[in-house]
Amino acid sequence: MPDPIPTFSHAQIREWFAKLPKQDFVDQKILLIVPDATRTAPLPLLFDALFHEIRPHCMSLDVMVALGTHPPMSDAQIAKLLGIDETERGRLFYQMRTFNHEWDRPDRLVTLGTLTKAETAELSNGLLSLEVPVQINSRIQDYDLLLVLGPVFPHEVVGFSGGNKYFFPGIGGPEILNFFHWLGALITNYEIIGVKDTPVRRVVDAAAALIPKTRRAITFVVSSDCSLHGLFYGTPESAWNEASDLSGQVHIKRCPRPFKQVLSCAPPMYDELWVAGKCMYKMEPVVADGGELIIYAPHMNEISITHGKLIEQVGYHVRDYFTKQWDRFKDIPWGVLAHSTHVRGGGTFENGIENPRVRVTLASGISPETCARINLGYRDPATIDVESFANREEEGVLLVRKSGEYLFRLEP
Repeated sequence: MPDPIPTFSHAQIREWFAKLPKQDFVDQKILLIVPDATRTAPLPLLFDALFHEIRPHCMSLDVMVALGTHPPMSDAQIAKLLGIDETERGRLFYQMRTFNHEWDRPDRLVTLGTLTKAETAELSNGLLSLEVPVQINSRIQDYDLLLVLGPVFPHEVVGFSGGNKYFFPGIGGPEILNFFHWLGALITNYEIIGVKDTPVRRVVDAAAALIPKTRRAITFVVSSDCSLHGLFYGTPESAWNEASDLSGQVHIKRCPRPFKQVLSCAPPMYDELWVAGKCMYKMEPVVADGGELIIYAPHMNEISITHGKLIEQVGYHVRDYFTKQWDRFKDIPWGVLAHSTHVRGGGTFENGIENPRVRVTLASGISPETCARINLGYRDPATIDVESFANREEEGVLLVRKSGEYLFRLEP
């Protein structure tokens, strides 16, 4: 058994923040970029420690939620995310503004430059050769320092999340988002998740290099119970590099054999399939050929608030379903197509017949009719006794009580 990975106490966390290089923040207008509520993170504690250490030194400090294309958060939700109560809002944080990213407002985006066809061909190892405009939230123009505060986990599109991913797609425009999500889909979740050096990460870093502002990041590695295992400060590249190494130790679980059935329980923070799909992404490597992955989410009633209509139009399919009928699908936003392939997983499409490697079943508030229409299985969540799936690994049955953040892989 490997030694347990140490955790930080609250006192140790505050001591770590006290050692941040204050000279980086003196007289700076700072935009703090944070995740939304779909990530496990002790943000109230981390934000409080950061605020009290750097606010006395900087000129201003505002916060932007790196939504990507997730739904916007209300002022009350953002305050809760940061651990700010109403009395504190007026007393301590009255000068601090909070923003949602607005990816779908062209007037809120600024173009930083373009990745050329030659650049994208090189970055993608020849998979895609396109000219891609790089846009980002225009509010960055009002600040001197862009400071990311966010966790690192294995990720289905980029390999490991965090770092410059908080700029793209976190506060980026749709063209670069759609480009690298489809690039990740072409490589496949199975091949890319939990891998550090990926073509998608190289695209994200190249796009971030176009930002004409100082970039810094505080990255961290956290367990599903919010225990903190590591904090790292530096450039987004260096802080991410250290955190992803630790995430690989904390967030990857090895299994000796594949499972014929997996009950993958979505936590309440995954309230639409757009994010609950992580319950498939992280488990796909350990589901046996022909096995079943059940996304158990009785609380979930939405496919996607933002993209639901398009997903219902397209459905969930394996990669080759799209690539072998490209003229039919090329005008659908590529980020939607990528999500579709990630939830459906690997498989083939030959002679008009789709053969997914894994059966994906939804046990949620999404109706059986809708599940049939989007090409996923349905099961009434009321018929599932979660405990009946427990302790049955030897039978080929696996229960994951809080799915979506730990990556399960087979032993080499």
